[in-house]
Amino acid sequence: MSATQSSSPVRVGFIGLGVMGRGMAGSLLRAGHAVTVFNRNAQAMPPLVEQGAQAADSIAALGASCRVVFLCLSDTAAVEAVLFGEGGLAQALAAGSTVIDTSTISAPATRGFAARLAERGVAMLDSPVSGGQQGAATGSLSCMVGGDAAVFEACLPYLQAIGSKVAHVGGVGAGQVVKACNQVAVTGVMLGVAEAFALARRHDVPPAVVREALLGGAARSMVLEKNALRLIERDFQPGFKAELMRKDLRLALQAGQDRGVFMPGAALIAQLLEGVCSAGEGSLDWSALGKLVETLSGVDEQA
Repeated sequence: MSATQSSSPVRVGFIGLGVMGRGMAGSLLRAGHAVTVFNRNAQAMPPLVEQGAQAADSIAALGASCRVVFLCLSDTAAVEAVLFGEGGLAQALAAGSTVIDTSTISAPATRGFAARLAERGVAMLDSPVSGGQQGAATGSLSCMVGGDAAVFEACLPYLQAIGSKVAHVGGVGAGQVVKACNQVAVTGVMLGVAEAFALARRHDVPPAVVREALLGGAARSMVLEKNALRLIERDFQPGFKAELMRKDLRLALQAGQDRGVFMPGAALIAQLLEGVCSAGEGSLDWSALGKLVETLSGVDEQA
């Protein structure tokens, strides 16, 4: 039986209630789903309980009560630990259940996790997301979903609760590949914007003026609309942390290396993000990449 074919309402689990996870769990609740939550730091759970969620006292307890379980975790190792560590989901989930992983992790590891879960009769979708904290809070994320088409169709009601754009992009692991492509593309645009602003500053043209002018032409982008404004206003509260973007680009570069892809732009940006993190600013929003470009350009931050 699939995760949505039971005659009784399906209880949805959510593990990982960080900046993104708590917004997604809240979106599931607003859509009317019965949600059980678990977070290693238990202080993250009461606000969602106040919205109608149930709190589980362990991963295993959540797995035993839910047929669909979302994960939103920091990295590949964290996902593996939650799935297959002591007291993990794999042993607790009933056959016919589905894991939906919204974390951004290694595509090869995702395929391996899916194969191990399949041995227990549990399906897996990898559904990394884009749209940031605001998108998570409002249920307007973009979901890039890899996995079996029938499982994807069965889980659409849950995915549509967290995302305004939900795309099935291929088999297991394809979602992670598409997310890597997203990060390569978006950071490339951000570097271009940062360089443009530094150039403008050095010629005494205010970046705010540049931004308004560029928004009317071919350079218009979400990065120019949102991230560029952070750079102008010096607002680097995450958002999406620079250290997480660094992690994502490392994954993208590894995926490219595995298949012989020439990625000089992504490699340069990864180096710059290393510089941001090495300067102790990894917890700032990844738009702080622009700060580093300004520093290297000899631009006064207050100019």
